[in-house]
Amino acid sequence: MLVNGKWVAKWDPVQAKDEKGGFVRQTSTFRNWVTPDGSAGPTGTGGFKAEAGRYHLYVALICPWACRTLMARKLKGLEDAITISIVEPELTDQGWRFAAGADPVNGATYMHDLYTKADPQVSGRATVPVLWDKATGTIVNNESAEILRILNTGFGALAKGPDLYPADLAAEIDALNDAIYPALNNGVYRAGFATTQLAYEEAFRDVFATLDALETRLSDGRQWLHGDRFTETDIRAFVTLARFDAAYHGLFKCNLRRLSDYPLLTAYSARVYRLPGIAETVSIDHIKRGYYSIKALNPNGIVPLGPKLDWLVP
Repeated sequence: MLVNGKWVAKWDPVQAKDEKGGFVRQTSTFRNWVTPDGSAGPTGTGGFKAEAGRYHLYVALICPWACRTLMARKLKGLEDAITISIVEPELTDQGWRFAAGADPVNGATYMHDLYTKADPQVSGRATVPVLWDKATGTIVNNESAEILRILNTGFGALAKGPDLYPADLAAEIDALNDAIYPALNNGVYRAGFATTQLAYEEAFRDVFATLDALETRLSDGRQWLHGDRFTETDIRAFVTLARFDAAYHGLFKCNLRRLSDYPLLTAYSARVYRLPGIAETVSIDHIKRGYYSIKALNPNGIVPLGPKLDWLVP
């Protein structure tokens, strides 16, 4: 991680844990918002006006949090307005790394180079996604949940596509997000990066209780998690489901059942995957190469050839 702008030691997935030995995720550092008129958003300061070509999104195809924002960029028709850079899938001792020429905006070698450019004294992990402002040369936001909402409404007339957070569903969306995030989205990480048996078992039970609940939720024939409208909750659920059999089931020890053992969730994942542009945000190759490069979990770096993913069809 970065301490006062300096990279310290080797990258480690577990940099904080609770009293039970459970994995604790870092709080995001940069919390500004892009808005149609440049006024301040719910957090941070103003000055980030929606303009085509001004903003750049840094992502990793391995990372579910980053792929939330890639999905929203596609669904909102913002590909021409927001440029992107994709890091290499394998995690290095200095975290995320760019291939030569992969960052035409800043010419960075590592993600942490961007963090210190934005704040020379920054402390914390250099995570993705990052929404970057080319005009002022700084990070706007590095919290995926907020970037998701910025992409939904912050770009005003530049954005098209469905409203991912409609007002009449806001309370229901927030409630389901709040249930899915700790138990499933972060639950797989809590299981995989647990440092005690107790912490692992608690996370394991949370993961499968949530998968069971989502399977039941879909049993009434609904197309999406909130009925007939695709929302940000579907994005947040899908990015974890897409990685489940390829990484979380084996490497993260979430092995009670596979996604493929849930027929409704499997069919649901296929529906999301077939939405226009979404297949471009999913790379099973990056997902497997990235997760299996984590030395703490897979010291020999061997990447499995399987599994066969039946939902992963055009």
